Amino acid sequence: MVSATSSPDNSSSARLAPRRDLEQSPDNSSADGRRVALLTLGCARNEVDSEELAARLHADGWQVTTDGEGADVVVVNTCGFVEKAKQDSIQTLLAAADTGAKVVAAGCMAERYGRELADSLPEAQAVLSFDDYPDISARLGAVVAGQEFAAHTPRDRRELLPLTPVARRGSAVSLPGHGRGTDVDEHTPAHLRKVLRRRLDNGPVASLKLASGCDRRCAFCAIPAFRGAFVSRTPDELLAEAEWLAKSGVRELVLVSENSTSYGKDLGDPRALEKLLPQLAAVEGIVRVRASYLQPAETRPGLVEAIATTPGVAAYFDLSFQHSSEPVLRRMRRFGSTDRFLELLAAARALAPEAGARSNFIVGFPGETRADVNELVRFLTEARLDAIGVFDYSDEDGTEAAGLPGKVSAATVKRRYDNLSALADELCSQRAEDRLGSTLEVLVDSVDDGVVEGRAAHQAPEVDGSTTLVAPDGGGVDLAALRPGDLVRATVTGTEGVDLVAVPEEMISAAPGAAR
Repeated sequence: MVSATSSPDNSSSARLAPRRDLEQSPDNSSADGRRVALLTLGCARNEVDSEELAARLHADGWQVTTDGEGADVVVVNTCGFVEKAKQDSIQTLLAAADTGAKVVAAGCMAERYGRELADSLPEAQAVLSFDDYPDISARLGAVVAGQEFAAHTPRDRRELLPLTPVARRGSAVSLPGHGRGTDVDEHTPAHLRKVLRRRLDNGPVASLKLASGCDRRCAFCAIPAFRGAFVSRTPDELLAEAEWLAKSGVRELVLVSENSTSYGKDLGDPRALEKLLPQLAAVEGIVRVRASYLQPAETRPGLVEAIATTPGVAAYFDLSFQHSSEPVLRRMRRFGSTDRFLELLAAARALAPEAGARSNFIVGFPGETRADVNELVRFLTEARLDAIGVFDYSDEDGTEAAGLPGKVSAATVKRRYDNLSALADELCSQRAEDRLGSTLEVLVDSVDDGVVEGRAAHQAPEVDGSTTLVAPDGGGVDLAALRPGDLVRATVTGTEGVDLVAVPEEMISAAPGAAR
């Protein structure tokens, strides 16, 4: 558990998010009443959860914002994945308390630590569990009224659902981000139900949550214990929400979950994601669908083909390798090897030669040897990944790895981390240079003071590089006319590290409703 103390390394996390206009959603009715600010940390899954909370609160008369200034209560949707994320969450909670508003901790860190977090952080008036989400308005109302709130005692949320995946349907367990209202009739078709979501920004990209939880038992990961067992959303729910997002101006859908390759196993169809991808890509207004969080051991040939060849689906493989040395992977309770992973990437590139690929890696896992590191270097050097995340191992509460022998010294972990990070930067820059002269489809994300930023199919939002569009010498697309949500064909003319510089040559699909 982390303590509620400030750290120089995490001081930047204390900045509160700027205010955003929330009246650009399909439901643009105004609400008079108490004001709540939602501040979201961590992954895209948390962002979806926050937008569900925003919908619940708005429906009950709350004014919802992402700016803590002037709020009656600030809800911090925390991250509890690794130590730095927990410290960032603490700093944001403390900064929120400085505004004078009531402060509430929600999200993964709050779920994971419950009463322990409440005892160590008196600045927070309440620490909520996922079980509180359906009644979030009442919980915040009690906080504003000054009522004391007893934090929950954490429990392993995997135990709340049946062991057999297909038996989990219809459970009453709270599943954040699944868009289920308390009055939903499961027999009502999904397209006739109100989507329980309110967007917290008006950008052209939005995450769509495929599922919650995870059934894997990776030795280093605590997420399944506080997120619970794996539960898929049904295809009709996802398609209905995708259509709603498209009507709000979304042009790219990013499919998120703890493990997207498990999607459908509890619905009785292990090929459900392969079937869903073309359906999502066919939603009117959507120009790109991106799958993320793929487990290599579960990435079947049919799924590789669907991602690599389906029109409107980004040929992008976000594969959770974590390491490539077989002995280390076995200790992590994972499967694979350098050669098997290279074969998987080769299979994808045989279908889509310009396919993008990214992954994260842990260095310094208990028992890792110099030979293991050399094997990881061999994989990285041959894999031609577009983006590489390197993490230094640290023990996490409640994980199997925390009790493993063979701990690598802190000095060695740091040295390996520094060396691998430098290598990753070099390799990703080289991979970007490989794309010089190539033609890409770039989705415009932002236009700010004449600077047009977007992303190609191999660039996921936030975690990968970006593409800056520059004016052509002759014909092509008028740079000044571009708007967020436009999809253009562009030629790569330069690189800056992992980032690309490209000239727009042709408008593929203009964002609807944009003045030209």
